[in-house]
Amino acid sequence: MEVDSLFRTADEVAATVVGVYGGRPVHLRDVATVADGAGEASEYAWMVAGAAAAEKGLPARLDAPAVTLAVAKKPGTNAVDLVTDLGRRLEALQGSLIPADVGVTTTRDYGSTADEKSSELMSHLWGATLAVVVLMALALGRREAVVVAVVVPVTLALTMASSYLFGYTLNRVTLFALIFAIGILVDDAIVVVENIHRHFKLGWAKPRHAAVYATDEVGNPTILATFAVIGALLPLAFVSGLMGPYMRPIPINASAAMLFSLVVAFVVSPWLTYKLFRRQAEKMAEGPADPSAETQRESRFMGMYARLFRPLLERAWRRWAMLGAVVVLLLVSVGLLAVRLVTVKMLPYDNKSEVQVIIDMPEGSTLEQTAGVARSLAERARRLPEVTDVQVYVGTAAPFNFNGLVRHYFLRRGPEVADLQINLLPKDHRERASHAFAKLLREELAPVAAGTGANVKVTEVPPGPPVLSTMVAEIYGPELDKRIELASQVRAVFESTPGIVDVDWWVEEAAPRLDLEVDRQKAARAGVSPEVVVRTLRVALAGADAGLLRDERAREPVPLILRLDRAQRSSADGLMAIHVHGADGRMVPIRELVRPRPTFRERFIYHKNLQPVSYVVAEVAGTEESPVYGMLDMGDRLAELTDPAGRPLEILSSTMPEDTSAYAMKWDGEWQITYEVFRDMGLAFAVVLVLIYVLVVGWFRSFVTPLIIMAPIPLTLIGILPAHAVGGVFFTATSMIGFIALAG
Repeated sequence: MEVDSLFRTADEVAATVVGVYGGRPVHLRDVATVADGAGEASEYAWMVAGAAAAEKGLPARLDAPAVTLAVAKKPGTNAVDLVTDLGRRLEALQGSLIPADVGVTTTRDYGSTADEKSSELMSHLWGATLAVVVLMALALGRREAVVVAVVVPVTLALTMASSYLFGYTLNRVTLFALIFAIGILVDDAIVVVENIHRHFKLGWAKPRHAAVYATDEVGNPTILATFAVIGALLPLAFVSGLMGPYMRPIPINASAAMLFSLVVAFVVSPWLTYKLFRRQAEKMAEGPADPSAETQRESRFMGMYARLFRPLLERAWRRWAMLGAVVVLLLVSVGLLAVRLVTVKMLPYDNKSEVQVIIDMPEGSTLEQTAGVARSLAERARRLPEVTDVQVYVGTAAPFNFNGLVRHYFLRRGPEVADLQINLLPKDHRERASHAFAKLLREELAPVAAGTGANVKVTEVPPGPPVLSTMVAEIYGPELDKRIELASQVRAVFESTPGIVDVDWWVEEAAPRLDLEVDRQKAARAGVSPEVVVRTLRVALAGADAGLLRDERAREPVPLILRLDRAQRSSADGLMAIHVHGADGRMVPIRELVRPRPTFRERFIYHKNLQPVSYVVAEVAGTEESPVYGMLDMGDRLAELTDPAGRPLEILSSTMPEDTSAYAMKWDGEWQITYEVFRDMGLAFAVVLVLIYVLVVGWFRSFVTPLIIMAPIPLTLIGILPAHAVGGVFFTATSMIGFIALAG
């Protein structure tokens, strides 16, 4: 049917004559329903207010269709300023472009999040600086503390200037690097100020001469110590993999801070100390004296030290007993990892103000069925006291966040998928952290999802680089059916392991499909070409553009869509009852021209590094929130699995299978990044030890003395690991950075 594209109203379209019956014209309205409005829904989006909606200024009973507008910033743009400008622009559009009965709500504000994180880190930065200044005031005096109070901001300012030249923005990682460096960058200034203070107390020379002599006296050791710390930090910049670019600003900024702290310690600290202490030092100067003498305070400290350690040095059994106790403490500290009192994880959980729920319905589910399940889940989630609002997306994906980059959520389309974007109160306004909330949310949603066939996964925004899932098992092998059989066994092990939740796999169910095969002989006798049958069915199911409606009020031409009524195309019988014109003019039903053949849809085929693979994924939400321990718990049962040839299934931890004709399982996900980061950090630590050794050998001109100096490096674990156990925190990549920095 051809429709004139110059029609200007729907009534004119309905009045189109499409044929003659009994001598009377047949209009389009006589044989079809002509409706002016939106097309059939292929996706839904609506917003639901939560129990804490009032905190966000939302109506408590809000439950309305919604349109989400996602705005991304350009590289180098300040996210905080961009959000402020957008808010100002939206206020200006309210009442003109935006109707009065349309509400506008900011659901995700990463500019505000970035500002909050930056402000929090800046407060920690100044808090750390204040702590160092107070410590100096208590240890040496108020004027010495003033010197440090000036040195720290000057060093940080120079570091931030160099960070700008390196191309780094002021973000959470660079601010963390500055906070991390404060404790070590003041060392140089403290050493110089303390030694000048000591020589002023001795009063053996004029203040100017004493300041120069004191700075020179500790100059070389200070240079050596600074470059030892830089040597400890800089190799971390070569961490590879996904975490490399994420972590690189930490060693680079911290190394720059150390270098500038050395310059400031030799330039600013002596000058400022001289200016502040000159008059007091002139009163102390009593003429020539021994600059190597000790002050009264040093003598008292030396006496305390001698009384403590002389008994240990005088008797051999005491020395060996002390060394044995140190070794025992070291072994006990390392043993905390084995007994899981200290757990290893890539990065600690963050306390975000959002959680995402991913819904996958069984293959063949309709859009309305998925919408019903999504609405039920949203209704349950909205009752939790931390929830401000819930955005529901059915048939389409929510605007992708940090997770969606790698988990491919932004590619999700179709009637079987839905997303819930759950926004929470700011972390200062709720008792539960987002990870604890996510664990509770799983328990709340499980009864709702039971019986619907839906696979519901609660995903959190990761604190570091995202992965496909926290736990990922990759099944490799040449044949799809056998891979799926192996994957089902692996999935069963996942589901039966405590603490492993949200188990799923990237295997589509065998959804039914009906193939209509044209009988060419029957079609030829009826004078109908196969193309006519195919085109008719395509128009009936998917619709076709029949022309354009020239609506003056519309910005763009409105398409005229010709499509079979939903009731007639909802079943195979309805489609097969459609008639087409035969060669002799009679109408022939499609069922007389085709042979129906029930079958199943083909499953997707996934490849990784050109090897066919099937995925089993899960999250971790037990007492030990790290995938490493989930892998250990499942190790024995996975080792019992066999491949299709009856051989034990090969399980790989870090490398791809070399034999593409054999079956194997490889661990991926957060474990892979954890392995790569700790492996590279271990290699960096080895390089650190070599660099420190070379530096100290060059200074002392001895191959044995550096070994004595470096012996305490592993002993730092005696403090690090028990502190993690007492604090109940993970031993993470940032913990490893601290351990390596302590080596310097």
